[in-house]
Amino acid sequence: MAEKTIWFDGKLVPEGEARVSVFDHGLLYGDGVFEGIRAYNGRVLKMRTHLERLQQSARHIQLQIPYTIEQLEDAIREVLAANDLTDGYLRLCVTRGVGTLGLNPYLCDNPTVFIIADSITLYPQEMYTSGLKIVTTSTIRNHPAALSPRVKSLNYLNNIMAKIEAIEGGGAEGIMLNHMGYVAECTGDNIFIVQQRHGWPTLVTPPAHAGILEGVTRNLVIELAQEADLPVEETDLTRHDLFIADEVFLTGTAAEVIPVSNIDGRSVGSGTPGPITLQLNDAFRKLMKHCPEN
Repeated sequence: MAEKTIWFDGKLVPEGEARVSVFDHGLLYGDGVFEGIRAYNGRVLKMRTHLERLQQSARHIQLQIPYTIEQLEDAIREVLAANDLTDGYLRLCVTRGVGTLGLNPYLCDNPTVFIIADSITLYPQEMYTSGLKIVTTSTIRNHPAALSPRVKSLNYLNNIMAKIEAIEGGGAEGIMLNHMGYVAECTGDNIFIVQQRHGWPTLVTPPAHAGILEGVTRNLVIELAQEADLPVEETDLTRHDLFIADEVFLTGTAAEVIPVSNIDGRSVGSGTPGPITLQLNDAFRKLMKHCPEN
């Protein structure tokens, strides 16, 4: 496998030279923020939206990114070209930088910024046809009063523990509830259900106050549904709502739009991807052909 080129603190370097110090607080404490970004046909999906969210996450934790949005846009295009990628996945990370072994973030002088460009396959292709088997985990989403779920931080241990539970429970993904027992999201994806409401199929997803990260793909799918005159509701969901749903699917930058066929051993609907899921997935694929960057 050819060595990747990494954009690291303002320069393109071979991956073997893209080294983070053992004293970097991103490594020592998970002190930093990141974005996962997707490129299609040479264009970067919602690039400005991702970078604005990165800035907001950094501002929340009082981390000053030493580059403007415009400079990061140029860097993203530069690293894609350097790796000869027109379709791929980017991981943009900003750490607090090198500091002491203590927690004090103000002793870190310069943030570390790097961008990786590569391909990604989150789930086997057959799962996009047959659907995922997912399970509810006992590990709940972090309490929003501890850390806002809108901060996309480098510390994903909460999600990782739930992912371990899901895999050991025979699932490809894990549903995480919030501190009130409502459905929040999966370990790396947002969740949608389709229910008949007032005689019409309605798309339903947990709201921001449920303790979710408002995914870029999530919001894009909501826009696609509204354009197709499909009713959309953002409301609290319980496991009961998932169990009786006609359809369930997940969304995420890496996952894109993927159907769910089984939850906690129960078949979803007919056990195969439903018509609304297929419709929205088709609309998403068509949109990616010209891939909006803003």
